[in-house]
Amino acid sequence: MKNFLGARIVALGGARGKYAPEAPQVARERFKLDIVEVSYEQFRPRIRAALADKDKVACAEQWTRRYLSLPGTRLETERRFVVNAFLLYGVFRDLLRELQADALTIAGCMGTILPMAETTACLTLSLLNDEGFLALCESDFVIIPACILLRHVAAAPVFLHNSTFPHNGLVTCAHCTAPRRMDGVRYQPARILTHYESEYGAAPKVEAPRGQAVTFIDPEYATCRWLGLRGVVEDNPFYEICRSQQDVRLLGDWRKLLDEVRDSHWVMAYGDWLKELGYAARQIGVQWETIE
Repeated sequence: MKNFLGARIVALGGARGKYAPEAPQVARERFKLDIVEVSYEQFRPRIRAALADKDKVACAEQWTRRYLSLPGTRLETERRFVVNAFLLYGVFRDLLRELQADALTIAGCMGTILPMAETTACLTLSLLNDEGFLALCESDFVIIPACILLRHVAAAPVFLHNSTFPHNGLVTCAHCTAPRRMDGVRYQPARILTHYESEYGAAPKVEAPRGQAVTFIDPEYATCRWLGLRGVVEDNPFYEICRSQQDVRLLGDWRKLLDEVRDSHWVMAYGDWLKELGYAARQIGVQWETIE
C-alpha cells in the first residue's frame, strides 16, 4: 500500500481517461496519485537536443548493438528507429530522475511524439519497463492505478493492452509496448517491428511462453470497480493489430465476462495474483470482483 497510495507518475502531454475524462481526478482524490504533468512544449527541446548530441547518439548506437545482440532478437524495422528509441529512453530516464519519479505515461503517442523523436515510443516504454520502471502509453488513468498496484504486487513488469471480445473462452491481448522481461529476469524472444498503426518507428513483438499463467485487471472506467481474472497463454499470433499479441485461455466462468467487456484497457502480469490483489483492493477502497 505504501508504494501505491500517493505514487508519483509523470504524465507527458497531460493526464487523460479513456471513455472517462474524470479518471485523472478520481486517481488524485481516491488513490492520492501525484500526477506531474509535463507539456510537449517543455519536452521537445530535450529530445531535439539529444538527437543533435554526438556523444548521446554514440551511446545510443552502443546500446542498440547490445540490445540487438540479445538472443532471440530480430530487427525488422529500420535500425535508426531503434537508435532513436534509445535516445528517447535516455531523455525519459533523465526526466524521471529530475522529477524523482519511477513511473511515466505519455499522451499523443501515435502522433505528437513521432516527429519530435523521429521514432515511436513503443520500444522505449518496453525498455523502461524491463529496467524496473512503470512506463505506459496513452496516459489512460482508467487503467494506470491498476497498473501501479499490479506492478507492485507482482514485483515484475506488467503489460497494458487492448483485449478482444471473448470467444469460446479465448481472448486476444495486444499492444505495441510489451515488456520482454515479464518474469522480472529473462528477456523473451522478440521481433522489433514498426508500430502497427503508423508503420513507423520501433515496436517489440514479444513472444510469451505458451502455458504461462497470467493475471488480469479490467477496471470499470473510473468507478473504482475492478474485475480480476486469470488465464493461460496459448499462442502468440500475428494478426493485423498491435504488435505484441497473446491468445489467452480464460480460467473460470468466462461467460460472465461477456457483460464486462468495455472496449477499455486491461493490464496483465505473469503469475496468479488474484488473492493478493483482492486483499490490496479492499485496503484502497476498490470494489473488487473476480471471475473464477
